[in-house]
Amino acid sequence: MPGFSPVMLDDSVEEKCVLGSKDSTGSKNEESSALGNGLHSNKAEKFSYPDGELIQKVFEIALREKLYGKVDEKEKVIDFKHPAELNKIFDLDMSREGCQSRAEVDEVLERVVRHSVRTQHPHFYNQLFGGIDEVGLAGAWILEAINTNAYTFEAGPALVITERWVLTQMMKLFGWAEGGEGIFCPGGSIANMYSMVLARHHFSPDFKRTGLAASDAPLVLFTSEQCHYSISKSAFWLGFGLDNVVAVATDDHGIMHGAALRDAVRKAREEGKKPFYVNSTAGTTVFGAYDNFNEIADVCKEEGLWMHVDASWGGAAVLSSTHKKLLAGSERADSLCWNPHKMLCVPLQCSMFITKHKGLLHDANCAGATYLFQQDKFYDVSYDTGDMSVQCGRKGDALKVWLMFKIHGMDVLENRIDAAFAASKYLESEVKRREGFELVREGLQCTNVCFWYIPPALRGQTRTPQWWQMLHKVGPLIKEQQVIDGTILVGYQPMTCKKLVNFFRMVNTSHPVPTQAHMDFVLDEIERCGKHLRLEQLQ
Repeated sequence: MPGFSPVMLDDSVEEKCVLGSKDSTGSKNEESSALGNGLHSNKAEKFSYPDGELIQKVFEIALREKLYGKVDEKEKVIDFKHPAELNKIFDLDMSREGCQSRAEVDEVLERVVRHSVRTQHPHFYNQLFGGIDEVGLAGAWILEAINTNAYTFEAGPALVITERWVLTQMMKLFGWAEGGEGIFCPGGSIANMYSMVLARHHFSPDFKRTGLAASDAPLVLFTSEQCHYSISKSAFWLGFGLDNVVAVATDDHGIMHGAALRDAVRKAREEGKKPFYVNSTAGTTVFGAYDNFNEIADVCKEEGLWMHVDASWGGAAVLSSTHKKLLAGSERADSLCWNPHKMLCVPLQCSMFITKHKGLLHDANCAGATYLFQQDKFYDVSYDTGDMSVQCGRKGDALKVWLMFKIHGMDVLENRIDAAFAASKYLESEVKRREGFELVREGLQCTNVCFWYIPPALRGQTRTPQWWQMLHKVGPLIKEQQVIDGTILVGYQPMTCKKLVNFFRMVNTSHPVPTQAHMDFVLDEIERCGKHLRLEQLQ
């Protein structure tokens, strides 16, 4: 830099910068020296576990508290405390001295576990993930212990080669005969965002340099009204704007079809907008619907649009020869994402994004950091994948998937996926059979089962708008009792686009493997918590 001269520090100045200047009493220098010798300012020895014993303690807690492996179903899923109460229990404040004994350290660790939700419990159904596979957990522990990045081969050789292998195999499983490329991402929301970035770069490569000025008309994207909310989030994060997100109507089962999409695209063109991208869904969050991928692919081909499949939830069907047909037509997409941490129960988080367009991930995302991605390295630099990512540091989450594939074998994983589908099919039949239960929609696709519980106080009445509003209050009241009792966790929600009041959404994952007895218990518990509800509680 012109006019710049480096200033060299002499030893005395450097010493003052490191240790602090000496005050009139000399106390600052004494304190700094003490800190430099690894001692506190009070010169007391700091308590610590001997090397390795703290980690061993964590393993002991994990085993005793059944954070993995088989859980006693009589134990609570959650020991619920309100935030104010939990703040007091945790004693969140820190001190300069830290913990002073083993007992104090142990209590801190135990407290975290005691007041966490036991997702390994067979009756945790609250979200689209469940317990963790023990092999996957071993992979997660290894990842934390080796503490490295997956952006270059030299930084994470084992992580880079296992990621490449998993991505290649998944492209084959999803029917991509010509292959492609991909990357693991920090969650399905980011994976969906990748698809929009690539579509934008594919159609408007100047956008990377000029930004919004690159488009002569507003870029508009299309998605099912039942899609994951990350599509809307991605749209405003990336500058497209919510006004340019078109929610395409679905049928009664939440499936997006080609005819509705075609009409929406043509309407956008008539309004002077520039359609460029369609998001379809394999296993919607609530209904578990699989869009009609072949019809959507036809429209995308006709209109010259990028087709993405968000298979974050329902993509696990690709592992099952029985249920893979749900994904028919998805092989025609330009890109696809899948979250193994959902139905497959790989430890959080684990999300992959793949595209057929080789080289596009690099072209759209590269920034050319020369301190990482030198092109004159002595090994094959195609294994340096970091410039394909929007991130710099990136965990090697593919290792967890690879270990599960390698150690279990595909037959075990297929059987687990099939068991999850079978349990949901049984649950659907029981909802139809039992008095007081009613399906929201009959004919499930994924493992989602959506239903109402109608307490005796509401049975036999005319279903007026007021009646529906009372039914709307049933789900939250039952959920509150479930959480307080800690017996099960099942989600509920309304669906405004279909004018549906609150209903229960039961989802089955593959681990712990769900059984018919588990499904019976869920319905029994919902009935136990709801059968005594009175009209005055619902008005």
